[in-house]
Amino acid sequence: MTAAAASTLVTGIGELVTCDGTGPDRLGIRRDAALVVDDGRIAWLGPSRSAPDADRSVDLAGRAVLPGFVDSHSHLVFAGDRAAEFAARMAGQPYDGGGIGVSVAATREAGDDELRALVAGRVAEMRAQGTTTVEIKGGYGLTVDDEARSLRIAREFTTETTYLGAHVVPAEYAADRAAYLDLVTGPMLAATAPHARWADVFCEPRSAHAFTAEEARVVLLAARGAGLELRVHGNQLGPGPGVQLAVELGAASVDHCTYLSAADVEALASAAGATVATLLPGVEFSTRSPYPDGRRLLDAGVSIALATDCNPGTCYSSSMPFVVALAVREMGLTPAEAVYAATAGSALSLRRSDIGRIEVGARADLAVLDAPSHLHLAYRAGVPIARALDLPATSSTSSTSSTSSTS
Repeated sequence: MTAAAASTLVTGIGELVTCDGTGPDRLGIRRDAALVVDDGRIAWLGPSRSAPDADRSVDLAGRAVLPGFVDSHSHLVFAGDRAAEFAARMAGQPYDGGGIGVSVAATREAGDDELRALVAGRVAEMRAQGTTTVEIKGGYGLTVDDEARSLRIAREFTTETTYLGAHVVPAEYAADRAAYLDLVTGPMLAATAPHARWADVFCEPRSAHAFTAEEARVVLLAARGAGLELRVHGNQLGPGPGVQLAVELGAASVDHCTYLSAADVEALASAAGATVATLLPGVEFSTRSPYPDGRRLLDAGVSIALATDCNPGTCYSSSMPFVVALAVREMGLTPAEAVYAATAGSALSLRRSDIGRIEVGARADLAVLDAPSHLHLAYRAGVPIARALDLPATSSTSSTSSTSSTS
């Protein structure tokens, strides 16, 4: 027997951070608020004294509630780790992208069940820290079959899947880059496009392993022709063409943005709302690189997002609260700006209006803090105070339990 949906009244919210764009900090904060969730959506919100009846209620005892974090850049489908590479970087070895080949070898050797279990564990780890939506890229298979299975597995956990065959040129094609480009824009694209929403490319001429502007353009145009929307890794290792290419082609996001010229900032500002600069401060933490100047971008009117870039090489962290704290401490953002960038800003980078904010009709993807205010995310850095708020999805008469899944 199919269980009937049950509405849930959430009360005892000390601070409701709606991120609805209102107020001087765009957080739309409400005090002593309540909300009603029905069928996975926000059905009502307002003062707790005016709350309507619901089938059941949850009292949060003064805790803060905010939109679940939107992690719009991650690489979760991989096997093995590169802890030794991290240790070498801490001893002074620079990062150039070459270590990706180590993860490619381990991922190719792993079975489907092993990869599926690894992704499931990482997604669970994210939810335990307040993330409710995650984008997952391929890019650690770099063969037709391995990239297709990576995205099939990723699609079991999220609708935000990204084709990244153009991550690096694998070792077997090092002497024939043109042949690998033909593979990426031909058979590999055809095999992966049914399982992907997005396509991405590591546009980084400073790395011998990544792709030039001309190569990246070929990949992105082919992907768009196959019906995929665009994202770009750009300007990570030094000044480069990634930002300009992303803006020119109307990519939803250009990610890293560590090294930006005045022209890059101007281009991003002119494309605000269309192309988002996604900042990944966990990478700078893990590579000892300079942090992007988030203050400069916001003051110029650029749309920004925050994400983890969780991956085995340059940031093996799944913690959006850690990213928020780094953005405040190292990139010049206020706590409010960092929270907005990690929720509504990242939702914009995925071109989603149903997540990243708390408003009637939006998905009931919520995070709760064991703290009275969003300020504690940066104030209590490293302390596990955030988690996804799992609400009952069925009526109390049903014997079947259900929890929310990462969208």
